[in-house]
Order: sequence, then structure tokens, then C-alpha cells
Amino acid sequence: MFKTLKNIWHVEDLRKKILFTLFILIIYRIGSFVPVPGVNKDVLQTANQSGDALMGLLNTFSGGALKNFSIFAISIYPYITASIIVQLLSMDVVPKFAEWAKQGEHGKKQLAQITRYGTVILALIQGFATSIGFNRIYGTQMMPNATFADYLLVAIILTAGTSFLMWLGEQITEKGIGNGISILIFAGIVAGIPGHITSTANSSFIQPDQVFLNILKVVIVLIVIVAIITAVIFVQQGIRKIPVQYAKRVVGNKMYGGQNTHIPLKINAAGVIPVIFAVSLLQFPVVLSSFWSTHDWAKWIAKYLAMDAPLGMLLYVVMIIGFTFFYTFVQMNPQQMADNMKKNGGYIPGIRPGKATEKYLTRVMSRLTMSGALFLAVISVMPVFFGALSGLPKEVQIGGTALLIVIGVALDTMKQIESQLIKRHYKGFINK
Repeated sequence: MFKTLKNIWHVEDLRKKILFTLFILIIYRIGSFVPVPGVNKDVLQTANQSGDALMGLLNTFSGGALKNFSIFAISIYPYITASIIVQLLSMDVVPKFAEWAKQGEHGKKQLAQITRYGTVILALIQGFATSIGFNRIYGTQMMPNATFADYLLVAIILTAGTSFLMWLGEQITEKGIGNGISILIFAGIVAGIPGHITSTANSSFIQPDQVFLNILKVVIVLIVIVAIITAVIFVQQGIRKIPVQYAKRVVGNKMYGGQNTHIPLKINAAGVIPVIFAVSLLQFPVVLSSFWSTHDWAKWIAKYLAMDAPLGMLLYVVMIIGFTFFYTFVQMNPQQMADNMKKNGGYIPGIRPGKATEKYLTRVMSRLTMSGALFLAVISVMPVFFGALSGLPKEVQIGGTALLIVIGVALDTMKQIESQLIKRHYKGFINK
């Protein structure tokens, strides 16, 4: 491993990409501490320390930016929500979007531009909801004597912060290493780990007069974390190899094909994207309902759509499973795979080319995807059950989701570094 790390710095291009990514992350962390003018952030910090469920959830995924009510308080999640909406509309819902989705690079640029516009609109709505809602929840202590102009100013600043984060993420994707948006979410979650440790130490989970019991609890938590990490890596790396044979073809004086290969189908081809999508989509109505926090229906949404509530947890699981299937079949289209094999003279042994191959691939992918989706759902909600029983703080109870995101992003980034090293004949992290 140390030799691999040394090899990274020998590759100038890779070294520049990593340093650029680190530079962007430093900017992100500095921005998380730049407060929005005219807001009493001490009110939010007190709410966070008191174990407010909504505050703990939102603060965890913003890397502490919400607790400081910084310019990055609503984080990058409006962009993720806009991406979900655009992708869904591209599934033959809006003909123009569907047309762009099939146009390759040009179409992707058009959809990316629409996603940016959608991000600004959603960020503005969420900025209003956050400022007005939190001010009502905490008795106008956050923004004393606030007027509509004050709320508008805060919403514009928060929207500008989200737009800047979106730009930073695109810069990482283009000039750095890894997926920029995922890297920013990863950095925010990792930055909150020391706070989670402090919250756990100050919670009822730790009993000051029972040293042995405390040590036992910590050891059990560490064992569970290691087990989850091992299981996530095992599933994320797991693949099923579908054998493919190519018939020999004579073109002119040359013979092509005649080789045996395989299609590697991953158990969880969607990675942690479904989890990120589900968290973002579940948060949105809760934050939006804070616009009318005094109304009964808004209180119902805040209470029952929380991730630690039975209904919220059920919706969370359903969305993870749904997004896993959606994202997997968008990335890997069985019909397209079957057509490509048929055009190139390939076939799966025992399966007729064409429609039969498509049905076979669809069946295999559906079974693998269901296994991966259920695994993601179980890992995401399991800590909530055990956390509630053991007395862990609210923000620590959603640690399964955070852990999934962190491990998934780390694996994807590591694979990108691996591919860069292999190109230059260096051994990577996971080479055998």
C-alpha cells in the first residue's frame, strides 16, 4: 500500500489531479464556516446539541455547515434533487429530454444545463424554507425582526452557496479525481465524524460510573462498524461473470472473433447513488414543510417523514430499492447489450441471440439488483434500530447511510486512481 501511495506521487498528471481535488476540498471546508449575515447561528448550535432530529439529520449531510448556518448550509442536495427530476423526465416523459438523452455528448450538455437551472430554482425554494422555517421553529430567535427582504437575502446567499458548490463539484470531476459531487458529500460526512464522537460521549450511551460497560459498548460498536465496512466492500466488489463467445468471421484475408470473454455484472452496479438520491428526496418535503411549521399537516410531515419514523423509514427503503433498479438499468440496458452482442457475432452459450439474450440478461440483472438494493436498504436502516435501543444520538443513528456513502465514494475514487496507475504500469491498491 505504501509503495502504491509512493507511485501516485511519481505520476505528475495524477499528482496534479489529487492536489487539485484537495485544494477544492479546502475551499469547501472554509466555506462551511463562513456564516450568512444577520443570522444568529448560536440558536442552531443549541438546537443541534439538544438532539433535534431534523437538525441532526440535515447537519450530518452538510458537514456541519447548517449548524454554523454558513453559505453552504443547504449543501449540494438541490443539485441531486434536480438531477433526479431531469433523469426521470428523460425516460420518455418529456420528448425533448428523451431526445437529448440519446444524442450523446451534445445531449448530455443540454441536460446538464437544465439540471443547473433546476438546481438554482430548488435551492432558492429550499433557502426560503430553511430561513423562514427555522426562524419559526426557534421562535424568531435566529433572525430577530426579519422581514421578507431579509428572508430573500438569506435565500439568495444560500442559493449562491449551492451554485458555487455545484461548480466546485464539476471542477473536481473535470480536473480532479473522482465524481465531484460525491467527493463533496464524502468530505462533509467525514468532517462530521469528530462531532459524532463527541455527541456519543456526551449522550446516555456512555454511563460515567460504568467503565467496563462503556468499554464493552465501544468495542461492540467498533466491531459492528468493521463488519459493515467489510460487507459493503464485499458486495460493492462482487460481480457475476456472464460467459460470451464470439463466432469466427472472415473479413478479406483476415479472421476475426473466435474468442471467449465475459460480461461482468455487479451485484450493486448503482453504487451509493440510490442512497444519496433517497436521502435528498426524503429531506426535501421535510425542509419544505418548515415553511408552514405551525400548521398541523406540516407538523405531520416533519414527524412522520423523518428517517427514524416508521413511515419515513419505509419510504426510504422503497426509494433506495426503486432508485437502485432505475439507475442500474439506465447504466446497463439489456436490450442494447443484446443488440451489440448480436451485431458483433457474440452469444451467451445456451441462449439464442437477440430477444432471448435480452430476456436472460434482464432476469439476471433483476436478481442481482434486488440483492444489492436490499443490502443497501438493510445497511441504511439497521443503525437506526440499534441506535434507538442503545441510546445513540439521532445524527449517529443514521450512520449506516453515511457509512455507505463514505465507503462507496472511497471505492469509486480508488478505482479511478487504480486505472490511472495501471495505464502507467504501476501496481494499484487492489491488484492481486
